[in-house]
Amino acid sequence: MKIKICGITNLEDALASIEYGADALGFVFYPNSPRYVIPEKAAEIMAELPPFITTVGVFVNEDPAKIKEIMASARLRVLQLHGDETPQTCSIWKPVVKAFRVKDFVDLKPLELYKGIAAYLIDSYAPSSYGGTGQIFNWDIAVEAKKFGNIILSGGLTPENIEKAVSWVKPYAVDVSSGVEAAKGKKDLKKVRKFIERAKKAAV
Repeated sequence: MKIKICGITNLEDALASIEYGADALGFVFYPNSPRYVIPEKAAEIMAELPPFITTVGVFVNEDPAKIKEIMASARLRVLQLHGDETPQTCSIWKPVVKAFRVKDFVDLKPLELYKGIAAYLIDSYAPSSYGGTGQIFNWDIAVEAKKFGNIILSGGLTPENIEKAVSWVKPYAVDVSSGVEAAKGKKDLKKVRKFIERAKKAAV
């Protein structure tokens, strides 16, 4: 099982997450997010990272041309679309992760239209937010979503509940941001370590 630490805004958090065992780091390029990082800063951070770490660019309803520009300039490996992007938009990119905000089983219906993407990120629904809410949803929905392909579990994950979440869902990967923060945009490195250790333990 893979572990992604999202909302990285500084080199210290990035390097610590890698040291503790993270497989991927997420960089948010959505200006309305409190975890927004400018492309130049992201590129600076990534220039200092060791090899074999997956870097993920997170975008919300962004213009494809701008996505292409940022992905190239920041040397990102994977694209994560967290807005209302259509299957046609997603088909432009490979590999692409598409996020879906769910509150009931009926919210899984759109996943049928996105066949061929690398993974489906299942997150909590909040009417005024595109992620990072810290809210938990019914994990049985994520279990059901596995029939569509690789599932990345997100939404309200913390060091306290990650073992139960992994044991319950058995996802392809888990994704955490607010659950390991000291403040929005700054990680609590003790929480990051605990989260990763407990996630790996539960995945064995």
